[in-house]
Amino acid sequence: MGESTVKTQEGLSGRTVTPSPIPEEEAVADATAAAANASTEQDASGEAVGRRTWLQRRRAPRRPRIWFEILLIAVSYWTYSLIRNAVPEQKAQALRNADWIWETEKTLGIAVEQSINHAMNSVTWLIVGMNYYYATLHFLVTIGVLVWLFRYHPGRYAAARLVLFATTGVALLGYYLYPLAPPRLMNGGRFIDTVLHHETWGSMASGDLKHMSNQYAAMPSMHIGWSLWCGLIIFAVASAPWAKILGLLYPTLTLLVIVATANHFWLDAVGGMLCLAFGMALSYAWYGSTPYRLPRHVDDDRPRHRPQAV
Repeated sequence: MGESTVKTQEGLSGRTVTPSPIPEEEAVADATAAAANASTEQDASGEAVGRRTWLQRRRAPRRPRIWFEILLIAVSYWTYSLIRNAVPEQKAQALRNADWIWETEKTLGIAVEQSINHAMNSVTWLIVGMNYYYATLHFLVTIGVLVWLFRYHPGRYAAARLVLFATTGVALLGYYLYPLAPPRLMNGGRFIDTVLHHETWGSMASGDLKHMSNQYAAMPSMHIGWSLWCGLIIFAVASAPWAKILGLLYPTLTLLVIVATANHFWLDAVGGMLCLAFGMALSYAWYGSTPYRLPRHVDDDRPRHRPQAV
């Protein structure tokens, strides 16, 4: 019985089984169809990814070019000054609007600009310093922050620059739609023009320089719009605690200066803040993030020479 069992197993093991060709053909056909479907899905996915990549490429921050940035800033500021000074100086309407602003602030209980103006004017060295502060730091600090971002935070530069440009652009609408005399030009002599009083060069809208700038474009205050932009950028991006503190102090001190020199009302500052809010919203809508949340560095998007495959 044992031998029979062994022979039977040997016979079975030596037997050649010929598989049916039908299942193999079906398997090949199924594999071919699956490969075709996978290829189709991959192509569709690749096309969708390509579309997303193109849109992301358009929005992704790029490494700024120094020559382009200098040209852009120069042309933009020239255009801004040209349009601002081309706005009709509607003196009568500007003075009426100033009276309305002043009365509104009295109603709100915040009309203390005159007291601050007279108090600061009584300290000669302080008010003269404020005159020079008003005339110079407005430009120097803003340019300094742009250079700092360009050099050390190139990935955040474009988004921050868009905030600044949009803020400045929308301010032009305020100059055109709402002419406003600064407090120092109001009727009645309630405010002191500190530049004229101390014979200092402190404002493009006073003294010998008054004909170079629109006298009745006080709303909104771009001293506040720009200084607050600088302050927020420094506070959010800088790593040193002392730099963050200076970032917060700068717009605060600027607010005191514009009031002490009788160049703006409190509400002009509110107008500058609203313009900045618009600029931040526009930048966020385009980049999908605030500037300080973007990567600090970006890959250089200039074409590079790649070694050819052997």
